[in-house]
Amino acid sequence: MKPALAFRQPHHPESWQELPNGSLILSSIETILKPWWQKFFGYHLVKIGALSHEVCTQNSPIKHQVSCCFTRTVGQEKANIVGELDDLPLLEHSIDVCLLSHALEFSLDPHHVIREANRVLIPNGYLIITGYNPLSLAGFNRVIPYRRKKLPWNEHFFSPMRVKDWLHLMGFEIISDERCIHSNLAGKVSEHFIANNWRKFANNYFTSFGSIYVIIAKKRVLPLTPIKPKWQIRAKFSPVKVPSMKVTPSKKSYFQQK
Repeated sequence: MKPALAFRQPHHPESWQELPNGSLILSSIETILKPWWQKFFGYHLVKIGALSHEVCTQNSPIKHQVSCCFTRTVGQEKANIVGELDDLPLLEHSIDVCLLSHALEFSLDPHHVIREANRVLIPNGYLIITGYNPLSLAGFNRVIPYRRKKLPWNEHFFSPMRVKDWLHLMGFEIISDERCIHSNLAGKVSEHFIANNWRKFANNYFTSFGSIYVIIAKKRVLPLTPIKPKWQIRAKFSPVKVPSMKVTPSKKSYFQQK
């Protein structure tokens, strides 16, 4: 297994248009997440990364929604917070929902990015992660010589199982794990191709090999209940005073006569 830490500075796409079939990927992610937004409650929702910034979250009842990106301008809009993804300028336990859409592939230390999201999430908060599945037709592009040097195939993909292992170690509960778009995504993919019988066949028999994964996890924090010990501290030891064994003068004279 390759280390998660990247040994070169990855390229951070500022829009889905920079990725092959980026509009199709964005539309598929929004379709999967659409019924979930109504289930997330709270006060604050943060989108981490430029790609997360473009994901539609209008169906969410959470009114305060902010985006944290590397630059102030993202596409034609402006981000609310400028900062590093692995060093979020947010308070600990202050966010109800975090969205990490295709951020791990383009991060220098993806494991630390998840730890930062875990730090700012409140107990029972939700973390949403999307990314490329290396065990798919899209992941196969990374072994093709004339494709593996192009974006995004030149970056490091992480399997959904590995991402879920990271989440389990941090105490997350996996709520949902869905895959979509059974295509290599290298050429232009038409909507007709996605809607034909191949989609139905792949969804029934190749569920785990979808090119895009969407993981929803819930942060679990076990409360610590103090337990009083059953034993009690013993009383302080105090030696018992014994009468002195010294011989009195009267007894001494008696022994001398003997």
